[in-house]
Amino acid sequence: METYIRFDWAMKRLLRNKANFVVLEGLLTTLLREKITIKHLLESESNQEDEFDKYNRVDLLALNSRQELVIIEVQNNTEYAYFQRMLFGTSKLVTEYINRGEGYSNVRKVYSVNIVYFDLGHGRDFVYHGKTEFRGLHEHDVLELSPFQRQTFHVDTVSQLYPEYYILKVADFTREAKTPLEEWMYYLNTGIVPENATAPGLDEVRERLKVDRMSKDERTAYYRHMDNIVILRDNIATGRMEGRFEGMAEGLEKGRAEGLEKGRAEGLEKGRAEGLEEGRAEGRTEGRIEGEREKALEIARRLKSRGLPAETVAEATGLSVGEVAAL
Repeated sequence: METYIRFDWAMKRLLRNKANFVVLEGLLTTLLREKITIKHLLESESNQEDEFDKYNRVDLLALNSRQELVIIEVQNNTEYAYFQRMLFGTSKLVTEYINRGEGYSNVRKVYSVNIVYFDLGHGRDFVYHGKTEFRGLHEHDVLELSPFQRQTFHVDTVSQLYPEYYILKVADFTREAKTPLEEWMYYLNTGIVPENATAPGLDEVRERLKVDRMSKDERTAYYRHMDNIVILRDNIATGRMEGRFEGMAEGLEKGRAEGLEKGRAEGLEKGRAEGLEEGRAEGRTEGRIEGEREKALEIARRLKSRGLPAETVAEATGLSVGEVAAL
């Protein structure tokens, strides 16, 4: 099976060439589910090509045929504030690409496509889409555009005016590729294009991004990059494992303490309930015995008042002769 240049390396070295725009267009068309044509690439301040910047993001800023801005970022290293970084990136583009004095109607639409190789957030999916909507606090309806706004801005919803975010969690994709987007995810993760892949852009990957087409120096630099990525992934995996074990130990200790406390509380509650029930039972028994004795004494008094001998009264009531004599 052919092995192809990994996407993050291609972003740095190859996809800036206009002849290779078709690869990026294929990814964006597959992801956004509409035909995307890149007009040209714009300058971006964080395009790193130095070997020592191997863990930094690689981003590429494009302008499509509708004058919309598309920023594509690849992030290999863990960054806990990456969500805020996404927000900063889109906000910066919005303000940079509007001239002073222009009306707000000229604010550009921005798509932020983030290809991340680390564990970002917590979720079960491997591709996420974020957009802005306004919902009523009382009626729970979605705020819509007026007919005039739809006609003026050529969009159907308010969310289409705001930046949209896509997060491709590459390392979380472990399934068989069955859809065009999954075919792209498989390539992004492994550097291998599925044999029967039909997703837009992947044919061009097969044609233009073969490792064996690189020069010797390019292959040396590329393999060094791949080694660095493997080391980075091992570090991340080790950190996760250590964190998991530490978490398990803390959880076990906390669980034991909570279990002991809960056991004590449950035992106390159960003891109280059992004691109350036993006390009630004993009380009922003692009350019944006491009631029967009082009844026997009352009968004995009556029999004795009629002049019956103490022995006869004792035999009839179950009392002793002494108890009868004392009445």
